This record gives sequence, structure tokens and C-alpha cells, in this order.
Amino acid sequence: MQHATTLSAHFDTLPDPRIDRCKHHKLIDIVTIAICAVISNADGWTDIAAYGRAKHAFLQQFLDLPNGIPSHDTFGRVFTHLDPRAFQSAFLAWVDAIRLKLPGDVVAIDGKTERRTHDRAIDLSPLHIVSAWSTANRLVLGQVRVDTKSNEITAIPVLLDLLDLEDCIVTIDAMGCQVAIAEQIVAQGADYVLACKGNQGHLAEDVACLFRQVEEAELDPTRFDYCQTICEAHGRREVREYWSTDDLAPIRDRGRWSQLRSVAMVRSERTSNGCTSVETRQYISSLPSGAERVAYAIRNHWGIENPVHWVLDVVFAADESRVRIGHSAHNLAIIRHLVLNLLRQETSLKTSLRQKRLLT
Repeated sequence: MQHATTLSAHFDTLPDPRIDRCKHHKLIDIVTIAICAVISNADGWTDIAAYGRAKHAFLQQFLDLPNGIPSHDTFGRVFTHLDPRAFQSAFLAWVDAIRLKLPGDVVAIDGKTERRTHDRAIDLSPLHIVSAWSTANRLVLGQVRVDTKSNEITAIPVLLDLLDLEDCIVTIDAMGCQVAIAEQIVAQGADYVLACKGNQGHLAEDVACLFRQVEEAELDPTRFDYCQTICEAHGRREVREYWSTDDLAPIRDRGRWSQLRSVAMVRSERTSNGCTSVETRQYISSLPSGAERVAYAIRNHWGIENPVHWVLDVVFAADESRVRIGHSAHNLAIIRHLVLNLLRQETSLKTSLRQKRLLT
């Protein structure tokens, strides 16, 4: 009998989708080999099986492997039928065991589509996952698949319900700027910073008009908090200006939003190769007015693009994956998030995530 590993402690109770006569390999062995293989740069079932054969002696040190290494067809069949909800639950339990609960942690919620998981021949839409990222822990906290006939608005509440958000600051882009979502965040003991556009009646218009009056000196600027950040790197210069206020009188629908305490505006002026572009965004928040605090939350939300989405595309080649049958794409996405968390927690190797995958 082998000693229990950290992974086995959380994934050993997964319900096995196979019938008894087809269980030539233990499910925990299959899951563990897949995770180890993806850490070491495998990107599909054939790669995972090849990794297992190459590392047989190493894997035998902590896995039973009663019938050797499974074939790539076995990996494919198991993850095609494995219930992703159960896999997700095991993932959440593992994350909860390693996560440090830090007050004020910014939890960024955002979605990503894996483009090549579609199949026009059978009218299969590409996999779209909404994920939660803890900026303080640098961990993916969880993920939910967006139903093919729905959108992120229905997936976000499901994801939020899975997470312990007490004392956190939840940030979501304009798609998640919904009255019910704001109410749910507050009910779970967290604050929110939500981007707003034209999907909520007069809201974005009112916030933009309020800050436009400040710029035009029609309102007392001392009623507004302000800060600025300047970032210069690789020939680019970006100046970001943040305004925040708790003067909500001009916001016509303010009573609809749970615990709404402030609104904010961000203007980003970016100069690169002699060209300058300006972008303005509006936000609503349950936080007290404070430009620096809102700026911190907004910057950390933008950070999900590089630590998660960019890494999944460039380091894990998620956008190139053609795994798509049954639950296989969803389960492989969960494995990538798990591996991303493992690599982020590994600090002894002072190198890039790509190099960590090659050296592991």
C-alpha cells in the first residue's frame, strides 16, 4: 500500500465513471499521472501516456499502477466521462487547503474561450470558462463552464457560490455588472468593484457625466479623491488617473445596488511607438470612496490577463487544444488550472513558468 499524497487526499474520492470490468487502472493513478504530465509540458492524452511510460519508475514510487501505465485511449475515455462537477469539487477542496485567507484580497472574475475546442460538424461551441483568481495568493480559486446556450451572467453567480469570499474585494468586468450579482457578493461578506457600460440603463451615463462635471470645473474637485500611476516599460508609457467619490446623488438608479457606497472613473493614456490612445472606464463599488484603494482593486483585476489567460494561451497552448469530446475539454481545463497553481506555489526554481514545466 502506497503512502497517501496530497493529491490523493483530495482526489481519491472522485466517482469513477467506468464499469467494474473496465477498471484495469486506479482512477487516482490516472488523474495523478495526467497532472504530473501536464506539469512536465504534456498537452494532450497521447503526450500524457508517453510521459507515463517514460516516468514509469518514478511514478511507481507513489502510485500503485497495478497494470502499468494506461494507454492514451484510456486517458481520453476516462476524462471524457469523468463528472467535471465532482472534479471541480475536489479542486476546490485542494485550493481551500493551501489558500491563505487575507482580508482585502482581490478576487478577479473573468472569462476565457478556448477557441479550437469547437466542432462545426456537430454544432459544438468552443469551451468558455469563467474563473476566479486570488491576486494575494496567486491562485485560481475555481472555475465554471458557461453553458453553450447562455453567457457569463448565469455562470458568475454559480462560481461565486462555490467560493469563500468573506472580507475579499470581488472585481468583475461590465458583463457582471448586474444588480443580483452585486447583492450576492455583499451577502457573501465581500465588497465589489464592478465595471459599468451601457447594459444597466442610465448607470454608466450618470457616472461618466458626474466625472465630466469635475473635469469641466462645474463641481468642487475637493469632493473627489484622486491618484495617478505612471508605468514605463519596453518603450511604452501608460498614465492612469483615478477619481473616486461617495457623492451618489446624480446616480439615478443608486437605490437598486446593494451597499453602493462610491463610484469611480479611470482614464488610461498609453503611448507606444509615437502613438497615443486614451481609454476611459467607469466603476461602481461597495467600498468607501478612495482613489488609491479602488485603483488597487482595478489594477489587480487587469492582472488576471497575464498571470492566467496569457499563461494558459502561451505557456500551456490552451487555445490550440483540440480536446473536445464529452467532458474532456472541461476536465483538461481544470487540470491546467491546478497545474498553474502548483507552478505558482513552487518558489525554489527562480525561473519562468515555461522553464519550470521543462525542468520538472
